[in-house]
Amino acid sequence: MNPTDTSEPPSRVRVLFADQLNLARGKYIPRAFAEKGAARFCAGAYALTYERQNVPAPGGGLDSGLPDIEARFDPSAYRPGWEPNTEIALADLEFQGEPFELCGRTALKRAIAAWRADGLDPMVGLEGEAFIFQRDADGAWVPYDTPGAFVYGTGPFTDPHGLTDEIWAMAEKCGFPIESLNAEFDTPQFELTLQYADALKACDDFFLFRTMARELLFRRGFLLSFMPKPLADRGGSGLHINLSFKNKKGENALAAGLGEASVGKLAGGVIAGLVRHHEALTGLLAPTTNSYERLVPASLCGYWANWGFDHRGVAVRVSAERGPAARLEHRLGDCAASPYVAVASVLNAARLGVKNRYDLPPAETGDGIETVNTDRCAPGDLGAALDALEADRALIDALGPTLVANYLVVKRAEIAELEGRSRAEVFDYYAPFL
Repeated sequence: MNPTDTSEPPSRVRVLFADQLNLARGKYIPRAFAEKGAARFCAGAYALTYERQNVPAPGGGLDSGLPDIEARFDPSAYRPGWEPNTEIALADLEFQGEPFELCGRTALKRAIAAWRADGLDPMVGLEGEAFIFQRDADGAWVPYDTPGAFVYGTGPFTDPHGLTDEIWAMAEKCGFPIESLNAEFDTPQFELTLQYADALKACDDFFLFRTMARELLFRRGFLLSFMPKPLADRGGSGLHINLSFKNKKGENALAAGLGEASVGKLAGGVIAGLVRHHEALTGLLAPTTNSYERLVPASLCGYWANWGFDHRGVAVRVSAERGPAARLEHRLGDCAASPYVAVASVLNAARLGVKNRYDLPPAETGDGIETVNTDRCAPGDLGAALDALEADRALIDALGPTLVANYLVVKRAEIAELEGRSRAEVFDYYAPFL
């Protein structure tokens, strides 16, 4: 709220948190009730699939009477809402007065704290991609009609209904720091990029921005879909995680030793960690069965376990920028993943590479399409990716054993729910949520 504004504040607060399915779970509560800074939820929200099947996932409370968890938030830190008469409270979850082990935002805070203990503050920029759909005469979702769209397109031929204009305007009202909005390679696909920030703020902003944009367009009769590959005849949509670190002087520590064909100690360790844990990271950053239609060779999607200088055919791209703007871009994931879990996973894998001094493989010199320097790649489906994650004890211990154990059970139940379903049925399964 503007401290000089003497008008009455909104009378309700929307308490929100992201669960392991990247759903924006929450409650509307009266502002007077919200002043205590807590709202109660059932832990069983963490024992559900998208189809609301109860599963015996560790921490979900199905075996212990479905106890309460508390969403804790700061009443002095409400954020502007996009709905009338509503402010947003972003919550951390607790169980019996202790941090709830399944809370992705808490897992991210732990990952940030580990880096800060080493004198480095992770900085993150998130780039999301999404397709827009509209209803046809029969009420089915069909691609948004964008007659003159092209990659890096802007204006009415790319977006005839001005939907990105509406997203931009609401983002400004809500304080979401947009870096860019534009059409992507396929139609009707768009890239939505937020500005760099410290890792927690970047994930908070992206989680709320994504929720806002989907809800805003849905009220207009459109579906903004962050499904990894909603259309079989077009490309996929990713979540690119841009990463750097500030040292205690406020300088970009990643820049040290980073040249046109060389990486410094920090950048080398980070890259080595991300490449070493590539297969397990896939299970966390590509969390749906549909993700593996995007993750295929020759698709510039981070499929291969490799890295390179200003190379979009690799999993870890060293940006062409140097000095204060130096950054690494992790290209494997998609927006079906919770940004908190995705960034926490990347930070933990990167730190393992630095602390354990993993060997850095050679940079990719092939084109990433017909030729590559490695035979390691993303697993072929979600089940195989979950198996790779379950086998990576170092990454599990860093991220949180109970969080990962819960995730594995819920996601394997999701695979079982989708077995034998057609592509159209898979779209219908994920579309309302992603």
